[in-house]
Amino acid sequence: MQIEGSTALVTGANRGLGRRFAEELVARGAKVYAGARRPEAVDLPGVIPVALDVTDPDSVAAAAASTGDVSLLINNAGSSTVTSLLEGSLADIELEMNTHFFGTLAVSRAFAPQLAAAGGGAILNVLSVLSWVSLPGNSAYCAAKSAEWSLTNALRVELAGQGTQVTALHVGYMDTDMAAHVTSPKSDPAVVAKLALDGVADGQFEVLADELSQQVQRGLAGGVAALYPQLAG
Repeated sequence: MQIEGSTALVTGANRGLGRRFAEELVARGAKVYAGARRPEAVDLPGVIPVALDVTDPDSVAAAAASTGDVSLLINNAGSSTVTSLLEGSLADIELEMNTHFFGTLAVSRAFAPQLAAAGGGAILNVLSVLSWVSLPGNSAYCAAKSAEWSLTNALRVELAGQGTQVTALHVGYMDTDMAAHVTSPKSDPAVVAKLALDGVADGQFEVLADELSQQVQRGLAGGVAALYPQLAG
């Protein structure tokens, strides 16, 4: 997909990776709608703030109605409650699913007609290495991201008929507020945004932004024991 001259909507564009996506899109010559629950928090020059809460159907519908010309949709909005499926609150688990799965689904459904009108356009879903492997203390997020990965594959197949390209971004820890507590190595979100948009421009199905994502993807072929050596006994 050609990004220069496209019209992009980025969800969760007021900070972190979403902000970097918006910056990079402007630099590449795209018109950019910056979606955020609090549009007044969007302070990037050259973008159009749009009120958008992906967990609120009315907000999603209003955002779609206020645009009309989107040809590139970036589903980036996220949450991280660091919740265990067994021990965490159901409210936190539901928030993860409502944000990553149902939110991505709602926005994709709402904007699919605009993409079709633009000749197909493209969707970029921000997933995670945790789409493929689960961490006990953060398993609610992992489950939601895994569901979003399945959703991404479904969208890829179901939107093929209208010519919409669907790309998944898999990445480990990034240097954002969401991972501020993490002491492991973290990727620069500006670099990740560039890699992901390069992947969209090249028509890639998946972008693996770091070595960790590549390593875990290779481990999928080894089955459960390869992903969870602690279970191998």
